[in-house]
Amino acid sequence: MDLFNRKIVGWEVFAEESAEHAATVFRKAYLSEGGAGQLLRLHSDNGSPVKGATMLATLQRLGVVPSFSRPSVSNDNPYSEALFRTVKYHPGFPDKLFDTLQEAQQWVAGFDRWYNEEHRHSALKFVTPGQRTEARTMKFCARGWPSIRRRKPAGPNAGQGTVETGAAPRR
Repeated sequence: MDLFNRKIVGWEVFAEESAEHAATVFRKAYLSEGGAGQLLRLHSDNGSPVKGATMLATLQRLGVVPSFSRPSVSNDNPYSEALFRTVKYHPGFPDKLFDTLQEAQQWVAGFDRWYNEEHRHSALKFVTPGQRTEARTMKFCARGWPSIRRRKPAGPNAGQGTVETGAAPRR
């Protein structure tokens, strides 16, 4: 989960948990969300999948700093706890176990779409994670990209538009 916008950035449902599966899910999320070159920290519980050598090696390779909950403190990550509560009390949460792995995957895919695109968060001033992400992008674009700004030229070529690349103007 991205803490800025509460967006679920990656998930998978496997028949069993392992450090290899955890590393696969994290690597996919990291790549799909454009994590390269950013200072990232992964905070998680003390479970063996996230503390396993495969997962830790993946984090190190990607330059991500691991952070773990305090021992024997089950509520050390309020964001994850809030997400788990939302899952548990979602109207579509099943009354019984899933019959197949595919059913579980389909349910989680639907929940992910609902959570990121329809569920309004009180902590986000009642916007969805998708809207919060879009607002952040729009705010950044409104200020102007650091390396490309549009400007209108004056004179006979007015209206044709040019692009300034951020390089020093030629004199």
